[in-house]
Amino acid sequence: MNVSVLLFAGYREAAGRSRLELKLPKGATVGDMARAVTEMHPAIPCAPERIVAAVNGEYSGQDHVLCEGDEVALIPPVSGGCR
Repeated sequence: MNVSVLLFAGYREAAGRSRLELKLPKGATVGDMARAVTEMHPAIPCAPERIVAAVNGEYSGQDHVLCEGDEVALIPPVSGGCR
């Protein structure tokens, strides 16, 4: 399935882009997506399990199952570290 990932602030700077299109297996979760993003862009300064995400405008946990066409915004920490 295909999902769009929006990157903001430090995540955008680390990845060098503001949007990613990911192909994930059916049943993939926010946690799976976060691991895929940090593997593609290891400069992202946050461990995958610490990434906060909003799916289609709603904050979602790591175990939220994604659907075809979802838009996932990765929300960087406001202050402090992420690791």
